[in-house]
Amino acid sequence: MSQNKAKTGILLVNLGTPDSTATGDVRKYLREFLMDGRVIDIPLIPRWLLVNLIIAPFRAPKSAGEYRKLWTDRGSPLLFHTMDLKEKLLPLIDQSRFQLEVAMRYQSPGIEEGLKALNKSNVKEIVVLPLFPQYASATNGSVIERVMELATKWQIIPSIRFINNFIEHPLFLEAWAELGQEMMALQEYDRYLFSYHGLPERQIRKGSVDGYCRLSDTCCARYTKKNQFCYRAQCFHTTRLIAKKLQLPEEKVVTCFQSRLGKDPWIKPYTEDLVREMAGNGIKKVLVFSPAFVADCLETTVEVGEEYKEQFLEQGGERWDLVPSLNSRDTWVDCVKDLVTSKP
Repeated sequence: MSQNKAKTGILLVNLGTPDSTATGDVRKYLREFLMDGRVIDIPLIPRWLLVNLIIAPFRAPKSAGEYRKLWTDRGSPLLFHTMDLKEKLLPLIDQSRFQLEVAMRYQSPGIEEGLKALNKSNVKEIVVLPLFPQYASATNGSVIERVMELATKWQIIPSIRFINNFIEHPLFLEAWAELGQEMMALQEYDRYLFSYHGLPERQIRKGSVDGYCRLSDTCCARYTKKNQFCYRAQCFHTTRLIAKKLQLPEEKVVTCFQSRLGKDPWIKPYTEDLVREMAGNGIKKVLVFSPAFVADCLETTVEVGEEYKEQFLEQGGERWDLVPSLNSRDTWVDCVKDLVTSKP
């Protein structure tokens, strides 16, 4: 490769994690995360008061305890799985043409650090892949905004391409199907639950095109150009695509949403409600997918894998199995390679 031939920069961005399980580090993480105006979309002053005087002080000790359940000798699973993804991806890309960096939207390593490394190398363009399969303002939108905020300060701004979602990518679907097949080969299940991270309903309505959104199964039953960036519609579409690939009976497949915060209505149905409902209706064996996450984290391992399981078993269920996240699975690595190196 000619020395005059500039590289393409690749920036993979995941959500982020506290630096440790110490309450102070968790509080610091919560403050940065929740002060993002795309995460808690209320005016700055009430948001500051809510986060700094109520949520962070009182939630941090409990969250620190939850993170301790999750932490390993390698630290935070979300962080080390993302780093493993990078290490497995590097040999697969032409490093004379591409420079790969990894960042977290909150805490370390930061987006600013990743962009500085690419800018220093004078890349000709940057491909940014937020590691969130379904587009949401609070995740992908926040990453895009932060990248643009930092890049606008540069004297020379290269071409920047953002990958907004990848729910229809064949290798993304294949990776989830492989994981599901491995679990299903060992056990038969009465229900297949697809649990996604929740969002306030108001955030969904803000993105409604031509008043299309009804926050119902009617408008989310089809994936169209009008709801292509509706998070709820994308989640239902993801479920349909994975279920079809696994040939799951439609009547046994359920889509739901977890991780509510506050008293405002969030998108439904709520996972915790379905846990009670299934147990009450005599459902005994459930296999759970979490396709909003590509790396195991607090929301998958602890919330879905432990807390909901405990509730289900307490109410009469017999088996609650969580499908692992994609982490650094080979098919997922191949998917990321195709997303960031192929021309749109």
